[in-house]
Amino acid sequence: MRSWLLLFSCNFMWALQFTCIKLVQDQVGPLFTVWGPMTLATVMLYPLIRLEVKSAEIRDKPSSDILIFLLLAVVGVFPGQVVITWGTRMSLASNAALLMLTLPVSTAFLAFIFLHEKMTPVRWVSFGLAIVGVLMCSDIDFRTLNFGKGYLYGNALIFIGTLGSAFYNSYGKKILERYSPTEMLFFTNEAMFTFIKPLPLPKEPEVLEAIPHYSLRTCIVLTLTTLSDIYL
Repeated sequence: MRSWLLLFSCNFMWALQFTCIKLVQDQVGPLFTVWGPMTLATVMLYPLIRLEVKSAEIRDKPSSDILIFLLLAVVGVFPGQVVITWGTRMSLASNAALLMLTLPVSTAFLAFIFLHEKMTPVRWVSFGLAIVGVLMCSDIDFRTLNFGKGYLYGNALIFIGTLGSAFYNSYGKKILERYSPTEMLFFTNEAMFTFIKPLPLPKEPEVLEAIPHYSLRTCIVLTLTTLSDIYL
């Protein structure tokens, strides 16, 4: 039951992110929307990592894990956050919500490839029923959905970002054999921070100057995004 509640909370926070992206897009660029909260989340996670290191047993961790964390950041987190942010700004939040329904199937398919998990007919039927159930409960007004040419580029980016999230969810289980979930999140964020650190300021040079002028809504949204980065 605890695992189901945690998964439900994660899905709720993912849903919140689409709305947050649309709410701050007038004041915050797509790169800083990801880089700013992620930086704060990494700093806030550091004390937890220190406590875990003090209380945990010393384990042998191969240096090749650095490459795995970089791979998770570049192929998983970057598309799952930055690319989805770009796509959502070019499309509709309702489009993004519907496209994200492909995440369970994508994750299951990649888990079959990377983890050799068996996908029985019962599991495939269960995934199909789950998607139908989400559609029925989501109360999406399908008349507002627009997958026309005007949103094609944004929708394509959202789908690519969904595949990145699926890769992170499936391939990331390999690293959990040697690291705790908190360690995995911290080191992945650190790799992601290193990867996108050179991008926000050159691409969005006015970002630091604009911080004192953020509205209360923007500050609240960025705070919620930071908290979701910690828990996700």
